[in-house]
Amino acid sequence: MERAQDRPAGRHGDRSADHRRHEGRPGDGDEGYGDHAGEVDRTAGRPGRSETDLELLVHGVGGTTPDAMLGDPRTVRVAGDDTAAVFRRTADAEDPKDAGDTKDAGGAPAGRESRDGPVQEAYVWCNLTSGDGSRALWLLLLPFMVVNLAHWMRPAASDRPRTVRLYGLLVRLAALTLTVLLVAAVCEVALDLVAWQCAGVPACARRHSWLGFLAPSAPGAPAGSGGWWSAPGRRLALAAVLPVALTALLWYLSHRTWAAYESQQPVSAPEPGPDPDAPGPDPDASAPDPDASGADPHVSALARPGFWYGRRLVSRLRAAHTAAGLLTVAAAVTTPAARFDHRPGGPEILDALGWALTAALLGWALVVVWVVCRRGRSEHRLDQRLDRHLVRSLKLGALALLLLAAVYAGWSRPGWRSTGRLPGDPAFGALMLAQVLLVVALAAVARLLYRRRPDARAGMRGLGGPAVALLACALGGVMSGGLAQRVADWLDGTRSLLTGPPVLLTWQASAIPLFLAVLLLLAARLAARTARLARAERARVRREHPGEPEDPSRTRAIAHARAMATLTDRMPLVVGVLTATTLLLGAFSLAGALSTGETPDGAADRTPHLVRALAETSQALGSWLVGVGFLLFVTWGRRAYKDTSARRTIGILWDVGTFWPRAAHPFAPPCYAERAVPDLTWRMVTWTRRTGGRLVLSGHSQGSVLAAAAAWQLPPSVRARVALLTYGSPLERLYGRWFPAHFGPPALAALHRDIACWRNLYRRTDPIGGPVHVSDGTTPDVDHEPLPDPRGYGRTSDHPLPAPILGHSAYPSDPVFTRERARLLTRLRPGLPGQRPDPGRPDS
Repeated sequence: MERAQDRPAGRHGDRSADHRRHEGRPGDGDEGYGDHAGEVDRTAGRPGRSETDLELLVHGVGGTTPDAMLGDPRTVRVAGDDTAAVFRRTADAEDPKDAGDTKDAGGAPAGRESRDGPVQEAYVWCNLTSGDGSRALWLLLLPFMVVNLAHWMRPAASDRPRTVRLYGLLVRLAALTLTVLLVAAVCEVALDLVAWQCAGVPACARRHSWLGFLAPSAPGAPAGSGGWWSAPGRRLALAAVLPVALTALLWYLSHRTWAAYESQQPVSAPEPGPDPDAPGPDPDASAPDPDASGADPHVSALARPGFWYGRRLVSRLRAAHTAAGLLTVAAAVTTPAARFDHRPGGPEILDALGWALTAALLGWALVVVWVVCRRGRSEHRLDQRLDRHLVRSLKLGALALLLLAAVYAGWSRPGWRSTGRLPGDPAFGALMLAQVLLVVALAAVARLLYRRRPDARAGMRGLGGPAVALLACALGGVMSGGLAQRVADWLDGTRSLLTGPPVLLTWQASAIPLFLAVLLLLAARLAARTARLARAERARVRREHPGEPEDPSRTRAIAHARAMATLTDRMPLVVGVLTATTLLLGAFSLAGALSTGETPDGAADRTPHLVRALAETSQALGSWLVGVGFLLFVTWGRRAYKDTSARRTIGILWDVGTFWPRAAHPFAPPCYAERAVPDLTWRMVTWTRRTGGRLVLSGHSQGSVLAAAAAWQLPPSVRARVALLTYGSPLERLYGRWFPAHFGPPALAALHRDIACWRNLYRRTDPIGGPVHVSDGTTPDVDHEPLPDPRGYGRTSDHPLPAPILGHSAYPSDPVFTRERARLLTRLRPGLPGQRPDPGRPDS
């Protein structure tokens, strides 16, 4: 049979025609359990292999190939598509009756090797985060992804539903300000720097010939000689196309993933019935954020039937954020014209229209905020309604107001000229102040939740969510300031023609050198601590290998790997220091910009020489760093668009950041788990119900988190036939500490009770994986003792060459892996029924 990678269809090839023929649809003999319900388990009757034992492998971050996971270059796709799929070895996927009657002496078909252990399947999901070149555009969504994480980082206190709802509400409002900030930054570039400042200055317009048709008439020239587009309002209306295009792009990126992610129904989905979008009573209309009410505090929310189906919320938030972006553009176009019309002696009709349009924009903005605040996620049931009328009305209303604003601003106004900065400069200060107040309120709410149920293992003692929300706002501010600074330098390199961007953005850029200085001091402290720990580990390494010749370089390498692995546990310190520094520098920048109204060097003119020199140096260095960062950002995105390996590197960031559903920001990169978790649960349910066999769900690194989430979603009858094997797992070390409401000790203990059996493997040299610390005293402990790494200290008869230090990789190569997998299969319920006869097979 040809190799999968030699076939042209898809990155891993397509399945054979025989496998396509056996793919079923709901109702093909397995009670309607999904698209793979009719798949035939082709291991039936295989000599030397158990036909009812299956190991389902789930890889970790960064992605891999099915060939590497299965240890065989001959693999075939048996379920799924080019985005995410299940693979088997070609030999395991072949039907014995199709292989002929020729067999080797051991009873296996000729040309196949007889393997011990369960049949293996590999679930490959890396294309969900690092597929085609469009993934490079996700770099624009980095602040949105970070603020979305803050929603899931709340402390575990489900017995306070109102406080939990308030926490989610504050995060959603902070996310809304990020959308407004990004669109406002593009408005600053297109409307203020280009259309208002540069196009309004003849010298600047002459430097950029493409702005010639926007240039106003020269002083002393006849009125109207500058062309129809030279009027300031018309220039603004034309420049508004750019931020509107950005808003449309964000809407498109979010909407394109709708069918691939949010529409994947969980395994507990009901049979198709009436149109869920048809008008009717909404039982949850008055229950905002029902994810926080009436829940068992000892069971993770990941077990709820609607957790991985956030289609309705994403649709509603997408409409609200799209409307907010359009309203931001409309306000930027309307404000300068309305301010000109409000002057004494201005046209009364235009003045009245300006007030009416401003009131309409404010009123629709309040509607958008109300929609964002109205309700959160529906997790206790599968919510398939879509609020089509609300979604359509929000976008169309905002678009209508934007068109009215363009017509109003483009009306002829003799004597109107653009000078200085675009009116509305305080908008950035108001946005930053609102973000700071929201984060402070979020920290107070998080602290209340943490005090209700303290958890010493929780990151930053419950303040991880507010810290991440603040860092998301700071990241959005840096990206906005960097964009404005670079465009201003490009338009006016001499800094003599244009007034420049808002002073707040310059203050923020000036704070970057101080932030980097704190970061360097923190890195130096962590490096010194790691060096001390490595020296202490050398003695432990020698005690673990008594009687072997001393090898100082080998000892140092092992001790250094162990010490470096502990840096993960110092993340609360790193995030805490960075958050405090960001808050202080942000508050200082806001106060300086609002109190002086000047850039740092201008505000320091009348200060002592040392202060003035420091201000000038910080401003110049900050502007340079922002420029370098912006260029690196653009270069990385361009490289990722063309280079698969670079795109996979970015995919690692998304692997960690996009596990969670889009509950706070609809423009965040899509949640791949909303596709992967249903894939895994459907596969396990259909296979166990068809064969009645035993299944080991085997997850490495981030794959172990997906495996746990899938196990939570299994029906109890299936869960009793599934064993969980995790290795290099961040379930407790990272997710348990930073997401305590969903992966805290009570949730992991409940998973240990519900799943048939669970075993966790880890190494001391692993910087990601670790123990899960789950044992209720009545069942075997989840954690195996730390695996030795390396397997041998020096050269021995078993290891004639130096054994590598594996760290986070190659867990299946350890003999303990095979032994623990066999023990899990033994611990599963014995005497399970054999494979059900398949009515579609002629020999059944």
